[in-house]
Amino acid sequence: MALHKGNGEDRRLSVSPLSGAADPLGSMQLAPPLHRLPDGPIPPPSAYQLIHDELMLDGNAKLNLATFVTTSMDEYATRLMAECLDKNMIDKDEYPQTAELERRCVAMLADLWHAPDPDQAIGCSTTGSSEACMLGGLALKRRWMQRNRERYAAGARPNLVMGVNVQVCWEKFCNFWEVEPRLVPMSGERFHLDAEQAVAHCDQDTIGVVGVLGSTFDGSYEPIAEICAALDELQQRTGLDVPVHVDGASGGMVAPFLDPELLWDFRLPRVASINTSGHKYGLVYPGVGWALWRDHEALPEELVFRVNYLGGDMPTFALNFSRPGAEVIAQYYTFLRLGRQGFRSVQQACRDVAEHLSAGIERLGCFRLLTRGDQLPVFAFTTTEDVPFDVFDVSRRLRERGWQVPAYTFPEDRTDLSVLRVVCRNGFSHDLADLLLSDLTRLLPELKLQPGPLADLGMPQRTGFHH
Repeated sequence: MALHKGNGEDRRLSVSPLSGAADPLGSMQLAPPLHRLPDGPIPPPSAYQLIHDELMLDGNAKLNLATFVTTSMDEYATRLMAECLDKNMIDKDEYPQTAELERRCVAMLADLWHAPDPDQAIGCSTTGSSEACMLGGLALKRRWMQRNRERYAAGARPNLVMGVNVQVCWEKFCNFWEVEPRLVPMSGERFHLDAEQAVAHCDQDTIGVVGVLGSTFDGSYEPIAEICAALDELQQRTGLDVPVHVDGASGGMVAPFLDPELLWDFRLPRVASINTSGHKYGLVYPGVGWALWRDHEALPEELVFRVNYLGGDMPTFALNFSRPGAEVIAQYYTFLRLGRQGFRSVQQACRDVAEHLSAGIERLGCFRLLTRGDQLPVFAFTTTEDVPFDVFDVSRRLRERGWQVPAYTFPEDRTDLSVLRVVCRNGFSHDLADLLLSDLTRLLPELKLQPGPLADLGMPQRTGFHH
C-alpha cells in the first residue's frame, strides 16, 4: 500500500545538467516537486533519467529468491508484449485475434489439467491468481446458495475450509463476500491441510475446500487426492457434497510436467475449479492468471455477464473489466514456443537447482530443512538449536551481498518456527546457486561469533514474505 505521508516539507527532485536535455542550464533550473504535479512539462530525457536513477535502488531481480513471479523473458516475448501494450483484453470485438489466443490458452490448460471436454472448456484469463481465486470462490458460494436457498435466506452463514497456509487472497475473499474462513492451523510437522482435518471442519454450510498445490510457506503439495477421497467418504456417510477448488498458483504449471501421475486435477471428479498464475511458473511477466471450471454446471450462469456496448455480445466473468492483453499474448507465445517438452525441461532444471542448493545448505550443518524442493522448486529451512544466530540474521547478512532471501515466522500454532525460503525460478542457475552457497559459507564464521541472535540484543527483526 502506497500512502503519502506528508512531513510538511515540499521536497523537490534534483535534475542533472547532463540529463540529456538540449539546454544544460535549463535542466539545472528544473526542480519538480516530489509529491505534487509539476506546474509544467519536463523534457522526456530529464523525466526518464530522474525515474531511472531512483529505480537503481531496487533489488536485482536475478538475485530475488523471495518472489515466485517471473523476472525474465526472451526478446521475442518482450517484442510481442510491446506491440500489444495498447490492446484492451476486454474489448474482444475490437481485438478478436487477441480473444482467440486467450481462448486457445484456456483450451490448452483444460487439456493439460484433464478437463472432461477441453474443447468446450469454461475459463478465462485474469490479472493473476488472486483474481482467479476470487472467481473460484464466488462460483462455490453461488452453487451453495442455489442448493440452500431457504437456509441462506434464514441466516445460514457459508464457510470455506482451507489450511492456514493459504495465500492471503483467500482470506480477502472470505472478508469481501461474507464467508466464514475455516482456517486449519498447522500442527507439529504438519505445515498444510490434510484429509483428516479437511473433513473435520466441513458441515452443511461448507461451500468448498481449498487445496493448495504448492504452499507458499514451504513449497509442499497438499494431498488433493486424499482430500477428495475423504470428502467422497463424507458424502457416502452424511450426504454432504463438498466440492474442491485447487489453488494451483504455482504447482498447476509444475506438476503436469514433472509429476504427471500425481492426481490433483480434473481427473478427480470432486475438483470443480482450478486456478494458476501465468506469471509464476507459467513463465510470463506479471500479471496474468487463469481460472478454469470443470464444466458449465460448476460455473453458475448468473455469474456470467454479457455486454454489447463494445460492438458485440460478449460474455465476461472476470472481476476486472479493462486490462492489458499483452500478458495473455505472452502466455500463448510461451505455450507455443516451449510445448510440453520445453516446459518439462525448464521446470526440471528449476527442481534440480532447488534440490542441489537445499542439499548444499543442509551439509553446512547449521540448518535444518523443512522441505527439499522436490515438489515445487521451493524449499524452506531453519537454523539448528546450537547456533547463536537466527534466520533473520542470515537474511540480513545475505542482503549485504544482494541476495533477497525472505525470513518469516510461520502462522498460528507454529509461530515458534521461523524459516528462510528459497524460490528457484527459470534463470536461477546452478552457478548462481553455488555463488549463494559460497556466500552463505563465508558468512557462517562471522555469524557464529555473535553472542546470540540480534533480536535478543534489541535489533528489530527484518521480516520478508513474498508470494
